[in-house]
Amino acid sequence: MTSQDHPNNNLRERSSVLVDGPNRAAARSQLYSVGYDDEALSKPLVMVAHNWIGTMPCNFSHRELAQDVMRGIREAGGTPMEVNTVSISDGITMGTEGMKASLISREIITDSIELCAVGYAFDAAVVICGCDKTIPAAAMAMARINIPSVALYSGSIAPGRHHDGRDLTIQDVFEAVGQHSAGTIDDDELHQVALNACPGAGACGAQYTANTMATTLEFLGLSPMGSATVGATDPRKHNVGEAAGQLVMDVLRRGVMPRDILTREAFENGIACAASTGGSTNVVLHLLALAREAGVELSIDDFDEISERTPLIGDLRPGGRYVALDMDRAGGTPLLAKRLLEGGKLHGDAQTVTGQTIAEAAADAQETPGQDVILPVDQALKDTGGLVILKGSLAPDGCVVKVAGYERQLQTGPARVFEREEDAMDAVTHNRINAGDIVVIRYEGPKGGPGMREMLGVTAAIVGAGLGESVALLTDGRFSGATRGLMAGHVAPEAYVGGPIALVEEGDQITLDIANRQLNLDVDEAELARRRANWQPPAPNYANGVFAKYATLVSGAERGAVTS
Repeated sequence: MTSQDHPNNNLRERSSVLVDGPNRAAARSQLYSVGYDDEALSKPLVMVAHNWIGTMPCNFSHRELAQDVMRGIREAGGTPMEVNTVSISDGITMGTEGMKASLISREIITDSIELCAVGYAFDAAVVICGCDKTIPAAAMAMARINIPSVALYSGSIAPGRHHDGRDLTIQDVFEAVGQHSAGTIDDDELHQVALNACPGAGACGAQYTANTMATTLEFLGLSPMGSATVGATDPRKHNVGEAAGQLVMDVLRRGVMPRDILTREAFENGIACAASTGGSTNVVLHLLALAREAGVELSIDDFDEISERTPLIGDLRPGGRYVALDMDRAGGTPLLAKRLLEGGKLHGDAQTVTGQTIAEAAADAQETPGQDVILPVDQALKDTGGLVILKGSLAPDGCVVKVAGYERQLQTGPARVFEREEDAMDAVTHNRINAGDIVVIRYEGPKGGPGMREMLGVTAAIVGAGLGESVALLTDGRFSGATRGLMAGHVAPEAYVGGPIALVEEGDQITLDIANRQLNLDVDEAELARRRANWQPPAPNYANGVFAKYATLVSGAERGAVTS
């Protein structure tokens, strides 16, 4: 039997339009040329999308992992087809103009997966993701195309090892830059930290943005519970990949779509996951964008409300002691879910891609005796989670702060104003920032950058220079998941559209008040009106090309920085 006379099969409802019948002979002919035969084309066609690129460790294992996934699909009766898209490394581009490409890439990756899903009429999809923007892009694409799908995180990098025996992550390298500029370490020590922090493939090795988003996808129900915390180079990852390939065929047979899983309760579970582990502030931006794709009502205020009722029980870097693979050894995401369910902090009946509920998946948790990475709720490190939303005269539409528990709750100080990240970095590394200052970096928002650069270079340099306990920073840009200290990001409205952050002048008094959820500028309204009347938006940084297109289309951070 050839695909041209294959009987109607509901599992092939989409792909049959592409390959079945006499008038599709030309399509079959071209598919024959790249290795598919009639038997392969008579089965459901499954997209295996990934972000392999030879410029970064985060996604470097994707081609290899894709082979495992495709083997599982074949074993379960499908025909896999590999699709590749782009990715941008936040860690490599950090502090440069190239960092503006990172958030923009989230939209391009989402669009690319959608284009291939529609163009090749795939019946189902496994989307392999591995770094800060590819993970939300995978979920956004799944929600948009809404065909039976599984998201699979390729895994965390293993920690590096310092010569004194301590674990190293990329966070240590960025902070070492600040220590070097402060003169507390020499060139050789900086080189040794950089040389040893990243030992192989995998995404940044603690609860930074990649691992925050990967674990959150499990709590959203889009990834199999327990798959995310298995490291990128762990031999078990081959089995995880093969199982994902088999699973997607089961999802196809059950007819479960991503939007069936992405309910309001699922999003609340995802936020609780991030809050309970001290996860990245970027989860706010990405879940707002995903909710829009899924048609679920979600606002920036929901993050504060859910975080306030969710205890911090994951002792993970950057705020805690342990790296991502320690979480895996302790019991992984199933144990985290079990702990939160025991405390009544999750919707246990929320469905997952496996067909189990969150509660059923958590029931299989296996805790390593004596572990103290994931704590019971009654032994929480902090009674509330790590995500705080501030509003006030300087951020009428909100901004995001990550509070791990050790930060000061209140700071008032003079503004040190910078129109771009590089200028602030130069001030920090040349010792021009003083204790008590509040650093303001503006025109780095979604439109103003464009692309809302992360500020890990600056924030880590502040910490490395010994100013982490006395200097605060706020920006209409973003922070890395590795950022720590009193730092407010996503300030909205952004400077480029005339938000109040555009009106701040050097020396103005600014107050960050965590307890009262306020970010305020101590300047009277008459003076602000005078400044506003004289304000003009700067010329755009890009007049054409993808950056200009993005700046024209993108929304504010409070809406997820989505394009429409």
